[in-house]
Amino acid sequence: MADLLFGGTDEENEELKKLHAEVLEDTDSFEAWEKLVRAAEGQEGGINRNSSPQAITATRTVYDRFLAKFPLLFGYWKKYADLEFSIAGTEAAEMVYERGVASITNSVDLWTNYCTFKVETSHDTDIIRELFERGVSCVGLDFLSHLFWDKYLEFEERVECHDKIFAVLGTIIQIPMHQYARYFERYRQLAQTRPLSELVPPETLAQFRVEIENAAGSVPPGSRSEAEVERDIRLRADAHYLETFSRTQTETTKRWTYESEIKRPYFHVTELDEGQLTNWRKYLDFEEAEGSFARAQFLYERCLVTCAHYDEFWMRYAAWMSGQEGKEEEVRIIYQKASSLYVPISRPAIRLHYAYFEEMASRVDIAKDIHNAVLLSMPGHVETIISFANLSRRHGGLDAAIEIYKSQLDSAECDIQTKAALVAEWAKLLWRVKGTSEEARQVFHKNQHWYPDSRPFWTSYLMFELEQPTSAETEPAQYKRIKQVIDDIRNKSTLPIEAAKELLHLYMTYLLERGSSEAAKEYMTLNREVNGPPSVQSIMKTPVSKEAQDKPTAGQDTPNSTFRPDVSAPALTAL
Repeated sequence: MADLLFGGTDEENEELKKLHAEVLEDTDSFEAWEKLVRAAEGQEGGINRNSSPQAITATRTVYDRFLAKFPLLFGYWKKYADLEFSIAGTEAAEMVYERGVASITNSVDLWTNYCTFKVETSHDTDIIRELFERGVSCVGLDFLSHLFWDKYLEFEERVECHDKIFAVLGTIIQIPMHQYARYFERYRQLAQTRPLSELVPPETLAQFRVEIENAAGSVPPGSRSEAEVERDIRLRADAHYLETFSRTQTETTKRWTYESEIKRPYFHVTELDEGQLTNWRKYLDFEEAEGSFARAQFLYERCLVTCAHYDEFWMRYAAWMSGQEGKEEEVRIIYQKASSLYVPISRPAIRLHYAYFEEMASRVDIAKDIHNAVLLSMPGHVETIISFANLSRRHGGLDAAIEIYKSQLDSAECDIQTKAALVAEWAKLLWRVKGTSEEARQVFHKNQHWYPDSRPFWTSYLMFELEQPTSAETEPAQYKRIKQVIDDIRNKSTLPIEAAKELLHLYMTYLLERGSSEAAKEYMTLNREVNGPPSVQSIMKTPVSKEAQDKPTAGQDTPNSTFRPDVSAPALTAL
């Protein structure tokens, strides 16, 4: 966005440049974007077809970038379309509406506005009706879609297509929605004036005729007038409508509890409270249990407007869709939408699941590209690096995984704490995959001086030793190794006291569960030093001052320097 040029007055330009800089500083700030949009619209007294080309271009660019960042804000798509209509006319506005309904497909408000715009600017009845039918497929099942349906009926009334009105009402009365009853009353009244062929499907009409003839009993065939037969058919059709009404009423009542708890049915950047999230979870549970694929899918799409930033619901949607037969491409689209548009990359879990999905589909290169994309925005993200290394191991062997760790450990963008975690993962890889405990142990031992204050490193080191399989014969040797780690923690590390305490507690549990006949003595000594009053505590044998903790030791890189694990370690020189 650095290339943005404005066309207002000098005073306006200064303000716009200031707001533009604020957006560049924090592109996730909705408030900063909102101010920039308002300021851009207000150039030269308000953008219109007589504004300077520079001001118009700048305003369009701001809108385009704002809506690329926040595509679910239906109100801004409407504002942008209105602006384009005032600048360039009908076709330009229509293009904006098309982009809008592609971005937020299930917005009742946006579809209503778009269809209203089309009615007001077009004289082609078929094109308008086609647009309404597109809207029906996108928002017709919405519980609050009455505004859209009203516009559709209003259009058909304007062109005096009563058969279309009756057909539209016939669709509406089967949908559980907020104002279902008034549509039914209108449908029932209109049915009295419509021909029999429109009242029910042909097969149902034929069935009614058979039933009426059978009910006549001894009355000779043909003795009843057509008017009498029609009257009986209309009575049966009316009873048929009442059954439909009863079903719709029941389905509406089932959903009313969940719908009444939805306090924010639209997207906003502010977080939802836990009650709202719980209601969506329960509503989805209900709709899935009802068994209608169309209704469940529609509810997921509604939910993911309101909850677009919550990867929990995207992952649930993908999992549900993957449980439907033959829906692999739909699952892929869900992951793509979540990863590309909605879930902030600062929460990369959904992107990693997307990578696993593509790996499952034998598209390993794409899975790797997804990991690289996350690391491009979040260099040094430990979970992503570990996931990437494991992916590489699954498809390229142990050496491929180690190459991932090497490249990250050589990166200046990874801080010391990140590198500590990666070295620990490297060691665990040697142990669990290659099966060489001694090589893994040497990695921990030879590199501990790099990370005196790294809790993940020391925790992994201790757990590695605690988890080694032993027997009665080998336990004494293993005890010495575990004891050495504890001594290093107490004598060489600069861990915070609470972190050191937690590790010592793990060791104390080990003493009681696996220790020798002398374990109780060591346990009680440690208990005094760790859990006793301050006067007798001695957790760290060699207390280290804060200044000493902050100052690199001899031969140690500073946190910002390029780092590679100690290559003198046998495990690493062997690789």
